[in-house]
Amino acid sequence: MALDKFFRRRRAQQTEGSDIPDLWSKCPACKENIYNKDLEAELYVCPRCAFHHRLSARRRVDVLLDPETFVQQSGGVRPVDVLNFVDTETYPARLLRAQRKTGQPDAILTGTGELLGLELTLAVMDFEFSGGSMGSVVGEEISRAAESSAVAGLPLLLVAASGGARMQESALSLMQMAKTTVALERLSKAGLPYISLLTDPTTGGVTASFATIADVIVAEPGALIGFAGPRVIQQTIRQSLPEGFQRSEFLLEHGMVDLVTDRREQRAVLHSLLSVLTRQPEAKPSQADTRQAAELQVSGGEQ
Repeated sequence: MALDKFFRRRRAQQTEGSDIPDLWSKCPACKENIYNKDLEAELYVCPRCAFHHRLSARRRVDVLLDPETFVQQSGGVRPVDVLNFVDTETYPARLLRAQRKTGQPDAILTGTGELLGLELTLAVMDFEFSGGSMGSVVGEEISRAAESSAVAGLPLLLVAASGGARMQESALSLMQMAKTTVALERLSKAGLPYISLLTDPTTGGVTASFATIADVIVAEPGALIGFAGPRVIQQTIRQSLPEGFQRSEFLLEHGMVDLVTDRREQRAVLHSLLSVLTRQPEAKPSQADTRQAAELQVSGGEQ
């Protein structure tokens, strides 16, 4: 017995070690183990079941924009604990942990860049930062992005990923719904397009404001999109909800979103939309984009 315990302890110790690289990921949907290099090549979409993994704001920028074209504008505004909010811990402690995790001052990253050569303003919410919750900084940065986009004559693409308003900022968070809506009106008056890309999840006050007032609303496959969660709705109305309720495909069928697009096709689709809305000629796809589209057609046929 003592010898058995000794060998069990040695085996456990061998699996521990910070020098062991993390080479594989498990798909949350199909439970398939995926080599991380293959997952990265598929833009973090499961090659077996097409499940779309969540992306950080920085990674989303890399996926969407042409290499080395992104110029960051956000980061000059930082959140403040004006309410001295405390629940299980202080609000500053929560902020510090989220800032260390993401390297961002808040749950938003904005800037300008190029998408297949077309210049635009991009705003990306980061779900890794406190669930992408909308606070005063998020509202301010989105408003600034919309206003600077109107001044520069650029279209705006916003990628939403949020659990809703940030409770630690109370009514100050809810005020961002009106603030961002007014700022986005400047784009409309300037005749510039605003496209919203809804990712998993997009809920709460974000869904009820700037995320769903775009000229074109695009969603990723399988994304949870809604105001209140399906469990809350079901408990409130005391009725069973239809299959796929609040998922992007259900919302497309019922007219809430205009398009559901696979992440591996988004660059081409978004460029086509922006080219039409800005009356610019469509760029010829690069060899990489053409090869990727061909691979998608093949994999789609097999599935």
